[in-house]
Amino acid sequence: MEDEKIIGLFWERNERAISETSSKYGRLCAYIADNILSNHEDSEECVNDSYLALWNAIPENRPNRFSVFLSRIVRNLALKKYEYISAAKRNSSAVASFEELGDCVSGRESVESEMERKHIEAAINHFLWQQGEEKRNVFIRRYWYFDSIEAICKRTSSSQSRIISMLYEMRQKLRKYLESEGIEV
Repeated sequence: MEDEKIIGLFWERNERAISETSSKYGRLCAYIADNILSNHEDSEECVNDSYLALWNAIPENRPNRFSVFLSRIVRNLALKKYEYISAAKRNSSAVASFEELGDCVSGRESVESEMERKHIEAAINHFLWQQGEEKRNVFIRRYWYFDSIEAICKRTSSSQSRIISMLYEMRQKLRKYLESEGIEV
């Protein structure tokens, strides 16, 4: 089913919207949640919570790109769940991704307002679109989907050292770019 039709079902408050969303994007949602949570039951719960959040969000929003809108909801809920459960145990891949980006984009209190957050988001998007497709995809796989270095290597048929150095170089460039945009890092 086309995304517009699924969104229409949400607007009509038709429960079929959930099953159509699950059918079309369930694997993507599970993939995102699994990469962050590394636990099937937690991931499944997160995906189900995402459908409820989507149900509540759609009447107020009419997303241009449904899959991106849904992915953001899943990712945010998985990160909240991860934060909740991470006191005792840690997902080493997600922690590594956070630590790698920590030098470029920190969660400092100075970035409080929504406008500042949107400015940072726009700057990162602009930076990524300036990169080649391969570099952009590797960066997104690592820091959005939390893919492991090994998974990225398989996906791109590249060596570990190449991917690691590519990510390091991009983080350094991102840091300089953000600083040039007046964003405190």
